[in-house]
Amino acid sequence: MSRARAAIILAAGQGTRMKSALPKVLHEVGGRAMLDWSIAAASNTGAAKTIVVAGKHSPAVADHVAKVLGDGASAIQDPPLGTAHAVRAAANALAGFDGDVIILYGDAPFVPPERIEEMFAMRAAHGGLVVLGFKAADPTGYGRLMLGADGVVERIVEHKDASESERANRLCNSGVMCADAKLLFELLAQVKNENAKGEYYLTDVVALGRAAGHKTHVLIGEESDALGVNSKVELAAAEAGFQKRARIAAMEAGVTLIDPDTVFFSYDTEIAADVVIEPNVFFGKGVKVGKGARVHAFCHFEKTEIGENAEIGPFARFRPGSKLGKKTKIGNFVEVKNSVLGDGAKASHLSYIGDTDVGAGANIGAGTIVCNYDGFDKYRTTIGAEAFIGSNTALVAPVKIGDRAYTGTGSVITRDVPDGALGVARGRQTNLEGWADKNREKKRAEKAKKDQAE
Repeated sequence: MSRARAAIILAAGQGTRMKSALPKVLHEVGGRAMLDWSIAAASNTGAAKTIVVAGKHSPAVADHVAKVLGDGASAIQDPPLGTAHAVRAAANALAGFDGDVIILYGDAPFVPPERIEEMFAMRAAHGGLVVLGFKAADPTGYGRLMLGADGVVERIVEHKDASESERANRLCNSGVMCADAKLLFELLAQVKNENAKGEYYLTDVVALGRAAGHKTHVLIGEESDALGVNSKVELAAAEAGFQKRARIAAMEAGVTLIDPDTVFFSYDTEIAADVVIEPNVFFGKGVKVGKGARVHAFCHFEKTEIGENAEIGPFARFRPGSKLGKKTKIGNFVEVKNSVLGDGAKASHLSYIGDTDVGAGANIGAGTIVCNYDGFDKYRTTIGAEAFIGSNTALVAPVKIGDRAYTGTGSVITRDVPDGALGVARGRQTNLEGWADKNREKKRAEKAKKDQAE
């Protein structure tokens, strides 16, 4: 039987290089806070308990953790005295836990769950401790993993303390570590702060463990696994890395991206096979697109579901709560918000559809506006199946347009229109015979008189 698993996520850093009031670990990559990437990785690898170590200076982090994981899932490091000290801050929260612990970081969002699984498996096979290493193209600044003749880690040397020969070693330390919980905290209790900074370093447990007969094994992953974020420049690089992987994954799953570099995904975007996406499209969180749909250029989506074989855009916007059925058509400069459109419904251009239920096969004419807000509350509108909304109609919610009903062009509809009826609400047209010709002659005479005066 496999051992119980827990995770400790370090998220107490000051993050001063971000130059932001928002705590570093709450900055988003792919529409998800970096901290939440690490929380998800722990969850996906079976962590029964996850403790996030936050700093006293960032109460927003603890508040965020409480919303995501519930009360009691965070520990406070105060004052910040190094990585070993941070891990020790989680000791009380994990009191009595018997199993293996993985140490992750709130500002290193891309450690793959499969890599964590490999670390747990390596620890189960060999005991001791396991660290995640990588061979860096440019190892400057990284701690080096120094291996002994037996192939296990003898010690970890920080770049600033490394000799020239040690710096030539490109095998770097990610900081991610896996250990038995009891052993981990026993070793942490022995870590001293006898260094220039007066801090307690997690890396010291390797030498302490070796002295006590516990070997540290290294799992070598990809350099991208350990990508950390400390500034807005690095945040942008992390976003670019995520988008590149997301685009490749989409295309490998059968999605056509005409210009991949101009399409942006979120961490939870779901695009079915045979969807065609034209350039300059943005998918926010919570978007699903059904098989065979086509998304034309310059569209924006948030928390929206698009049905199979739908045709969207160009220049269409979808706000949260929108759901489109099969073969729907939403054209240029149409905004849809918190609305459900039945199969085959159409709004081809220049309309706002908010808080509305649209029946199958209904047609919404150009310039239609659903007036859903009175300054205080939102109200819902219903448009029946096969209904036809004339161009430039204002539907003042709450209102119901029946099945197969019509509204006259330019109408302001404030009352329900029964099934099969025509609703017209506009001023009666009056024609003044000869007015335009007389007005033209008058204006020409005035202009000629003015020109003569000049």
